[in-house]
Amino acid sequence: MTPKTPSESLAILTDLVLPSETNHLNNLFGGELLARMDRAASIAAQRHSRNVCVTASVNHVAFTKSIPLGSVVTIEAKVSRSFNSSMEIYIDVWIEDRSSGNKTKTMEAIYTFVAVDATGKPVEVPGIIPETELEQQRYDAALRRKQLSLVLAGKMKPSEATELKALFTE
Repeated sequence: MTPKTPSESLAILTDLVLPSETNHLNNLFGGELLARMDRAASIAAQRHSRNVCVTASVNHVAFTKSIPLGSVVTIEAKVSRSFNSSMEIYIDVWIEDRSSGNKTKTMEAIYTFVAVDATGKPVEVPGIIPETELEQQRYDAALRRKQLSLVLAGKMKPSEATELKALFTE
């Protein structure tokens, strides 16, 4: 399979925050934002793999800034690293100031998707070739995150997690 760049999977979703999507503080419900991020990540995974993709896990979500009613929200998702059949999707969420047009990053998240065939069986996905320094950082960190997840799930011995060990032994 020919490797692809993260930019080839880029999915950008832009939408308004409406009253029915807010909590009693007039901020976007976290669950609503998670659903929007899941859709963007799904598109990115499908663009990368050219297969149906399913959410395997939500690995990291950091709600660092609330998103008020009426905000223009932009979600950017792209594959940061792929493995055999799984892909890590890195998501950045921005809000746009209505007056100035300035964008502020409100949060980021990391999802894992698996590409599957028509019967739901995992299928191989292309590799990733990072193009920017940020993409390279996210690519490198993805392997450490994967190893940590495998160790915590009991699917990998800590002694086999070479990327994790390197963090503590150098």
